[in-house]
Amino acid sequence: MKGLPVPSSTLSTPFTLGSLELPNRLVMAPLTRLRSGRDGVPGELNAEHYAQRASMGLIVTEGTYPDAAGQGFPFQPGIETPEQVEGWRRVAESVHAADGRLFMQVMHAGRVTHPDTNGGHEPVAPSAVAIEGRTHTYQGKADYPVPHALTAEELPAVVESFVRASRNAIEAGLDGVEIHGANGYLLHEFLAPGSNRRADQYGGSPENRARLVVEVVRAVAEAIGAEKVGLRISPEHNIQDAWETDHEDVRATYAALVDGIGDLGIAYLSVLHREPAGEFVQWLRSRFGGAFLANSGFSDVPTTREEGVRLIEEGAADGVVVGRPALANPDLVRRWTEGLSENVPNPLTFYTQGAEGYTDYPLAQV
Repeated sequence: MKGLPVPSSTLSTPFTLGSLELPNRLVMAPLTRLRSGRDGVPGELNAEHYAQRASMGLIVTEGTYPDAAGQGFPFQPGIETPEQVEGWRRVAESVHAADGRLFMQVMHAGRVTHPDTNGGHEPVAPSAVAIEGRTHTYQGKADYPVPHALTAEELPAVVESFVRASRNAIEAGLDGVEIHGANGYLLHEFLAPGSNRRADQYGGSPENRARLVVEVVRAVAEAIGAEKVGLRISPEHNIQDAWETDHEDVRATYAALVDGIGDLGIAYLSVLHREPAGEFVQWLRSRFGGAFLANSGFSDVPTTREEGVRLIEEGAADGVVVGRPALANPDLVRRWTEGLSENVPNPLTFYTQGAEGYTDYPLAQV
């Protein structure tokens, strides 16, 4: 059924993001899908999935681990081994052949993992504080273990893992990388006082808790070029026990973060927040000063076409990051531009194996 068309002056307008010219303002969110095998090597199914969605202005891949210790989930892709690099090369070639643009989200899970998932490695975190709850592993569900608190001497190796992964992504032919500083994973664990209880130069004050993220972004920008680097954050998300409940502390922490990278001219800052057009996020955006991507999908509420149009028309964002609608609609740009009805995502297939719920969502037939 055809609905009201989206004006061509909003979501469908092109804009510049780093070194890329995007044909529209819709960005596919990094969506964990767990279809890369136990070796973390993307295959033909992954290449097909991403190529199907190449009409999005930009695709950001699912979170991809930089080293084995950083793997958070079974069947998650990596970007560490030569085989993983070659797998991602096939994905990049497929997306580019379909005239798409592709950034890799580089994600270190930190304490959000288990030795039965990451090949026997001890989970790491800013502090030796476990997440309350259980995780899925290759051996079944298990309690989150108490992680190893990284020492200051170990942190340069963490920074280097992001640098090495980013270089590998560029070698594989991707257009850039998005550093994952959100959703309770390692870098967010350093930002959040609920998970960072350190007393050294990487803990305590907002400036100290922002330090590692700043170091990672700066090092990756130096290695591959700032125009090929984005950063994703989710202040006040309060997920996976990365608690950020003091709003003034949140403001100070994320101000220190954006101030610490403000001179680099990175491609974009992507913010997941329940109020992307609200005072706090817009204040953060102004402080950052560069291209800004807003993700209004929060918790169980996906981003809608109407919300995306509003964010662009009101000047609250340069681009809109879309998750579940892009998952279920490979031709989402057309559907939202022409006002067509949408496929409904099937959550039972979000984290399963195979093509069902991954590459079999139909195109609009009008």
